[in-house]
Amino acid sequence: MNLKTNWLGLHLENPFVPSASPLSRSLDSARHLEDAGAAAIVMYSLFEEAITAEEESMVRFLHHQDHGHAEADGFLPGQPDFPGELDRYLEQLSALKASLGIPVVASLNGVTEGGWLEHARELQEAGADALELNVYYIAGVPWEECQDVEQRYVDLLNHLRETITIPINMKLSPFFSSIGHMVKRMENAGARGVSLFNRFYQPDINIDNLQLQHSLHPSRSSDSLLSMRWIAMLYKRVGCSLAATGGIHTAEDAIKLLLAGADVVHLCTSLLQNGPEHLKTVIDGVHDWMEQQNFESIDQFRGHVSHYAVSDPSAFERINYLRILDNYSFRPGVWS
Repeated sequence: MNLKTNWLGLHLENPFVPSASPLSRSLDSARHLEDAGAAAIVMYSLFEEAITAEEESMVRFLHHQDHGHAEADGFLPGQPDFPGELDRYLEQLSALKASLGIPVVASLNGVTEGGWLEHARELQEAGADALELNVYYIAGVPWEECQDVEQRYVDLLNHLRETITIPINMKLSPFFSSIGHMVKRMENAGARGVSLFNRFYQPDINIDNLQLQHSLHPSRSSDSLLSMRWIAMLYKRVGCSLAATGGIHTAEDAIKLLLAGADVVHLCTSLLQNGPEHLKTVIDGVHDWMEQQNFESIDQFRGHVSHYAVSDPSAFERINYLRILDNYSFRPGVWS
């Protein structure tokens, strides 16, 4: 059974790529993912805020240590003696590259054009096969115009493109007024691929103490339908790689995304909940389905149920909304 695929110019043995998660912080869990069938792995994210905060702390406590006390200049060791967040990330990246036989994709998470982007060159030098840029940005002020929000993504990508030569994957949110146009802008600016979609974590309200509370709500299989729809709409309409992320828990979920046209599918929550071995269960499920359908390779059915291929493309658009409402029926005893 041929599961080979191409993503970001990387030739992969299958389309299953664990996305950024704490699993990549451990060499053991990363090895387990590879043993379970992972074709590549995306590292946990290196956050702009973490880098910036650490650099500011270094300036305050090391470079300014002699202010008011000249004799204190030699009390503390120099900055190179303190490994920072970037140093730990680079060390883990090098360790993953040395331990695994699959591509390792580094991940940067941030929203400004600060000096943190220059660290991408160090990630490339440490052996990253590609870089994912996760722009986790909330346009929280009413006067910020949509074109400025989109331009932020383009500017960040352009900055990175000038810094590194390895492929760049843009992880996008679903909150653009024209997702297809935004993906084309990313492609035209040099992105080799996009991941659809980034799932923003929502704050909650504690009604007992009347305060905000932060909690993690795991994804569900139904969450993958948003990605499925847009990948199906973009298949054959863009030239960059299409990766599905968010809500892929089962073999059935993965098959739907591949039928829509995805080059790879990312798993996260299901692996955190069930362990790296769950990936083998998903891959085996896809194998079994392909045998039942007499498919010998993924290329035989990829995009088979995309906007490009179906006989009635309007089913992906507004007409689908009308049909579902018209066909809805109440349970017996309701409204009777």
